[in-house]
Amino acid sequence: MLDDRYSLAFKLYPYERSADQDAAQAVRHPVIVVGGGPIGVATALDLGLQGIPVVVLDDHEGIGQGSRAICFAKRSLEIADRYGAAGPMLDKGVVWNLGKVFHEDRKVFEFNLLPESGHRFPAFINLQQPYFERFLVERLRELQADGAPIEIRGRNSVQSVEFHDDHVRLQIDTPEGPYTLEADWLIGCDGAGSPLRTMMGLDFDGRVFQDSFLIADITMKADFPTERWFWFEPSHKAGASTLLHKQPDGVWRVDFQIGWDVDRKVELKEENVRKRLDAMLGPDVEYELVWTSIYTFQCRRMKKFRHGRVLFAGDSAHQVSPFGARGANSGMQDVDNLGWKLGMVIRGEAPDALLDSYCAERRHGADENILNSTRATDFITPKSKISHIFRNAVLDLAERFEFARPLVNSGRLSVPCVYDGLPLNGPDALTGGPARTRVGSPCPDAPLGDGFLLPRLGKGFTLLTIDVEAAETIEADGVIATRVALRASDDTTGALAERYLGTAASAVYLIRPDQHVAARWESFDAAAVQDALRIACGKG
Repeated sequence: MLDDRYSLAFKLYPYERSADQDAAQAVRHPVIVVGGGPIGVATALDLGLQGIPVVVLDDHEGIGQGSRAICFAKRSLEIADRYGAAGPMLDKGVVWNLGKVFHEDRKVFEFNLLPESGHRFPAFINLQQPYFERFLVERLRELQADGAPIEIRGRNSVQSVEFHDDHVRLQIDTPEGPYTLEADWLIGCDGAGSPLRTMMGLDFDGRVFQDSFLIADITMKADFPTERWFWFEPSHKAGASTLLHKQPDGVWRVDFQIGWDVDRKVELKEENVRKRLDAMLGPDVEYELVWTSIYTFQCRRMKKFRHGRVLFAGDSAHQVSPFGARGANSGMQDVDNLGWKLGMVIRGEAPDALLDSYCAERRHGADENILNSTRATDFITPKSKISHIFRNAVLDLAERFEFARPLVNSGRLSVPCVYDGLPLNGPDALTGGPARTRVGSPCPDAPLGDGFLLPRLGKGFTLLTIDVEAAETIEADGVIATRVALRASDDTTGALAERYLGTAASAVYLIRPDQHVAARWESFDAAAVQDALRIACGKG
């Protein structure tokens, strides 16, 4: 079911004939991205901003219908900000940090996802995926107008792929007939049902959970706060669990857990959807249906995200349950990880093997997301009488005792992955350094005067120094790290010192282009930084 709210003027890249279709020989492009969703367009933005020509192929002509993903995490906004797209997202989105958990009609407890200050972006915004996609595409158009080598082609459907040592050959179908393209590198961002993955004979490993959830997006006149509310066994009996979220445009998302053995066509009939909503909201609440759908939990991933010159990102590489908002957010982290590495390989600054670290690091992230999603699913949908008794006992204890609250799992909300123990990590030699900024971790933001730290870190490798003298640039094998020199006193709130110094008197951080910590020390040593820079580029 769908109203016009999600089919606004989102036909953003209608089919146009390209010069490649008239070429005598197949045109070779450095990078072709398959899929024009948020992950595919974000990939094009990342590469285009590096000056790398990229073509996005999508079998539709614009943004998909339905709200779909709605919870976008702080890390995704920080990544989008580096692409120049976060401003409209923040302006349009509904900001929230607070969540509440209920059992039947009783509030068990509440939580704040960002209790500390000193961050440019909130813990989460709620923003319907069509808007998130639209803002990315609009940014792509801005870059195109400024001469960036980015192109997006609608109604260009990949029909087959051939693999060669130094390129990939694609057969493309269009409304005006087929043509052939070649790519040095091919990136699959074509979603959970990835036709590209199927063409390559690849599949997912993992679990499909035997439960179903009904989504209903509605507009209503009701005085609910801008918070995430989750009910276990709500007294209205409209679902075994229920989730309520506010979205822009006066739209609310409601998720009902409805069981595995259901007739989807029957459940999606308007009168049956309304029965559930009426039971939940009561007879006095006026509402209108906007969009409905049914989904199941799937926690799965590919064995490898890299297959020669083909790489997969986002839902085409991994799937998780929606509780925890880990789908689109983990896809944005895939792009953030892949973009700088592919750029370095294309420019000849790093060996081809650097791309293997994309697979290693983002599989690590996918496994973390799958573990958290699986645990949430098992808690939300107990599989036996004993596990159900245990779940409810935890809820009862959590209402009265703080120690039990971490055991309640209505979806651990997405946070960026820490790449502990992986090959690109250099030394962690900052004695007394905070655990949250250990090697492999994403850099947390901090206030700096009228601005913030993360925008200061630049787009390449950064040498962040705090109360330390150091060289302005460090070069290793043609790769340069540029210094950002700070004093702890630059932040009068103390957040910079708390997040980056800990008990140390000074600090030197080598930070990757995706703003993960590559190495850290208490003092500056040029040779040590050069060695760590080589490791971070896959040359160590």
